[in-house]
Amino acid sequence: MKPLHYTHPTLHIAEERILNRAADDDAFLGYARTCTRQPFSVVLLSGGKARSPGNNRYSIAGWDPLLIFKSKGTRCTLTTAYETSRIQSDPLQVLDRLFPAMPPEESPRAPLPFAGGAMGYFAYDLKNSIEKLPQTATDDLDLPDILLSWPGKILIHDRLEKELRLLTLATNRESRAHSPIPHPSRPAEVPLKVKAGELQSNFSHEAYLHAVRTVRDYIREGDAYQVNLSQRYQFPFEGEPFELWTAMFHLNPAPFYAYVHGGDHHVLSTSMERFLYRRGSYVETRPIKGTRKRGKTPGEDDLLARDLLQNPKDDSELSMIVDLLRNDLGRVCKPRSIRVEEHKRLETYRNVHHLVSIVKGQLRENTTYGEILRATFPGGSITGCPKIRAMEIIDELEPNVRHIYTGAIGYLGCQNNLDLNIAIRTAIVRGNTCYFSVGGGIVYDSNEEDEYQETLHKGRTLFQLIEKIGKTAV
Repeated sequence: MKPLHYTHPTLHIAEERILNRAADDDAFLGYARTCTRQPFSVVLLSGGKARSPGNNRYSIAGWDPLLIFKSKGTRCTLTTAYETSRIQSDPLQVLDRLFPAMPPEESPRAPLPFAGGAMGYFAYDLKNSIEKLPQTATDDLDLPDILLSWPGKILIHDRLEKELRLLTLATNRESRAHSPIPHPSRPAEVPLKVKAGELQSNFSHEAYLHAVRTVRDYIREGDAYQVNLSQRYQFPFEGEPFELWTAMFHLNPAPFYAYVHGGDHHVLSTSMERFLYRRGSYVETRPIKGTRKRGKTPGEDDLLARDLLQNPKDDSELSMIVDLLRNDLGRVCKPRSIRVEEHKRLETYRNVHHLVSIVKGQLRENTTYGEILRATFPGGSITGCPKIRAMEIIDELEPNVRHIYTGAIGYLGCQNNLDLNIAIRTAIVRGNTCYFSVGGGIVYDSNEEDEYQETLHKGRTLFQLIEKIGKTAV
């Protein structure tokens, strides 16, 4: 590998314009549909109410990248329109070398959640660059650990004000002022045309029950308190990944929807869980632990919700993860600044009820993105406690590496602003196959069959969609 010789450009906002002052989600998706035909485009789509507790007011699309950063282990690649540089290095150190040199020279006219920076994902397997861990699970897809693009064009939908705003960024090497406006396409012009084959899991029913029993044995022996275990499904897939993703959104509009065109693969994510949120020195995380399916009647639904709130197993599971995340944030936050703002809040979605907590803190001065990720990644809610031993057990028991599943997707802004969700309910389309994983936290009191059924409840949205498109595919 040759040494890094990438020359940092200076960014500036070349153009800023309002495209629509009465835009809804479909209007935003019309533009996003056009933009995502380009490799390395990213769409972050908010669902639910614009004033909801999930802070899901804005949706963001980014495309036409000025810089693409990929890493696999210590192999890092930086690509621009002018050069490709490769380096053998710690990927988080490379990330920290990129950010200080690339802030826009000015701010947009209106306050925006994101006005320049990186969009993309951090795969769960980035953990191997942070900790020394065994790697016995099969890496059959060989995807990047980090895939980030610095978009030259950014579309932001303010769902509260119903405004669509387009930013065009340029470097000191070029001018992009008055660039062509993307032509929005309507859903009716691009009907749902997908074909899905039969589902297959990398676990049999009995093998998953055996894995849960093994986790409980480790817990009994004192190796861990909790371990998150998942199974991966796959099915033959033909069609447009973006159309599958938008169908998922209309079926179940969760707070954090994400679509990443990775060049040779596509990531389709629908998540309820915020991993990290940063504004200046303020940082927060919102772990989810504890799940119940929705009831068939209002009475049954209420009973299931109350059972979740009162169940000691779920309380213990969430409390352990909150303590873990407090410790993780404590590695980068000021002493005595970490607080549990809310604990065991019930959040209800179309197919499940969840328990959520909010942990916040104040970062130490000059804390970098690499330092934050090194301290907290991957999120404790999808590994277990203690984190390192839990990840070792996961690698032993799960047949395949997780790739993007339970990693993080979102943006890292140039102005100390960050928003990443946990990549749960996440599918990967590569070639003619779609892969997705579902899982749950295992504790000593876990029931093997109940844990297996929980994975089915969590995947219900995609299961229902697969069934629907299997019957209606054109």
